[in-house]
Amino acid sequence: MTLSGLHLPLITPFGPDGAVDAPALDRLARGALADGAAGLVALGTTGEPAALDADERKTVLAVIAAAVADTPGAHLTVGVPAPDTRSAAEALRALPERAPADAALVTVPPFTRPGEAGALAHFTALADASPVPLIVYNIPYRTGQQLSAATLLRLAAHPNIAGVKQAVGGIDADTVALLADRPAEGFAVLAGEDAFAPAMLALGADGGILAAAHLATARHVELITCWRERGDLPRARALGTALARAAAALFAEPNPAVTKGVLHARGLIAGPEVRLPLLAARPESVRDADNRLDDPALR
Repeated sequence: MTLSGLHLPLITPFGPDGAVDAPALDRLARGALADGAAGLVALGTTGEPAALDADERKTVLAVIAAAVADTPGAHLTVGVPAPDTRSAAEALRALPERAPADAALVTVPPFTRPGEAGALAHFTALADASPVPLIVYNIPYRTGQQLSAATLLRLAAHPNIAGVKQAVGGIDADTVALLADRPAEGFAVLAGEDAFAPAMLALGADGGILAAAHLATARHVELITCWRERGDLPRARALGTALARAAAALFAEPNPAVTKGVLHARGLIAGPEVRLPLLAARPESVRDADNRLDDPALR
């Protein structure tokens, strides 16, 4: 598959009784696709999958898959946990029974720190076993394992690895090298660090998997279009500045607490609740993010 554009990693909204609010999730999913998102990510870390039981994860996946199925051309990516290579491979092989996924988002096993050679072997084994293409989720401050540009470019050569979600805490030398040296086609580089996504797009990223795009979804889509198709640099710079400031505010507390707070403040979900060990965002954080989303550039 060829990846580009905005892919939204959906939150899991909870109702007043604490249960998964499937109707609210459906509205968020369909609204994002109507606003131009190229696809949705189910059970990514923004969706708090570790805090959901098996039935809840099944419900979330079914709701999001249905919204994608009803939207021609939209893509469904599913987050697959990777505590170790063997269990991740088993989950990938079972994925077609769970949902019609177009891709799976997979990390290095957290805490293991297998080294780059071990990480390369891990993703190669998973790509060999998976019935759907993989998106490598490079997020070393969560997994404990950095993936260099050299390792990612080796993975890019695998025919069943479609791209990388690059979320390394900023734009480092490896990110620049990756964007400069990646294959001409068949391997997408997607921004995964929301506040740095505008800068990554300016450097040539294909799109992004961005939690901040729950808000101002159409403006995120427009930003990607400005860089990839229109070449509208003044508009891209104005949008990018406003969206980067909004993203920084939305990530002022552990994700997705502030995003849920703003969605609730704007009447889009019933409540701002997250599940422990996360805590609901402080009111001042929600107000700050809400105010930044009122930037005239985002209207």
